[in-house]
Amino acid sequence: MGERREQPTDAAGPFARGSHVDRAMDSATKAFVAHRNLLFTVAYEMLGSATDAEDVLQETWLRWVGVDLDTVLDPRAFLIRITTRQALKRLRTLDRRKESYVGPWLPEPLLTAPDVAEDVELAESVSIAMLLVLETLVPTERAVFVLREVFDLDYDEIAEAVDKTPAAVRQIAHRARAHVAARRPRGTGSPAEHRAALQAFQSAVETGDLQSLLDILAPDVVALSDGGGVKHALLRPIIGADNVARLLAAGWWKRDAGRSVEPVQINGGPGLLIRVNGEIDGVLAVRVENGYVTGAYHVRNPEKLSRVEQEIAVSR
Repeated sequence: MGERREQPTDAAGPFARGSHVDRAMDSATKAFVAHRNLLFTVAYEMLGSATDAEDVLQETWLRWVGVDLDTVLDPRAFLIRITTRQALKRLRTLDRRKESYVGPWLPEPLLTAPDVAEDVELAESVSIAMLLVLETLVPTERAVFVLREVFDLDYDEIAEAVDKTPAAVRQIAHRARAHVAARRPRGTGSPAEHRAALQAFQSAVETGDLQSLLDILAPDVVALSDGGGVKHALLRPIIGADNVARLLAAGWWKRDAGRSVEPVQINGGPGLLIRVNGEIDGVLAVRVENGYVTGAYHVRNPEKLSRVEQEIAVSR
């Protein structure tokens, strides 16, 4: 019998450098990398969890590489559509998880770069206070609000992402906008005002001086903490300057010895990174409005502190 001959193939196979598949993969990778920070921000604003946002990006990538790029007119819009659909699926799972959560649930804090604070709209959209407002929306309302108000997608693009008609999306956007407007935080001031307020707040907290705390806290300030049932934390919100000042002066969040406090930027705004014996023990994100602290959000749940080790890039 004659020796069997292999049919010639493209170099070392279909994935060889220079092959059609290889070039398509390069194009897919470049497009995904170019928009990755944007996609992460979309998923994070929908979910309030960086861990789940990263999982959504993995799912987005797996679907993106199976797309025929020759049929894609706008890679950015197409990627946002995939990310939104995957985030909506994940959001419904998260909602079920939160039903059994111990104590108040707070978003997973992010250590953000200083330039995020300069983009007022972006900083506002990823702030802990705004994410808590978005928590009061149903999943589809949250997706529509984020895509329209933060990322300025047109109604046709959003309709594709949430599987609704453009007319329905307009109605949802109007309803979500009104809902958020009634609950959203007030004006926040400049980054310089934030730094000054944080410095005064940090000094008052570290010294436990009651009057200094009352001087920097807004009358309607709210304090929330999230220990996830693992670490000591408040089980209900504390409201009002007098109550919050007495709570902070008593040192409820600095119970351990060997404590150090470092001013940082959390979710585009001022915050304090708290370490005990060199290990991260918690993050205190501070909401500043008109020079006064209106919100103090203390996260101690260890599962939510991995993203404060290094800066996370967010973008619009």
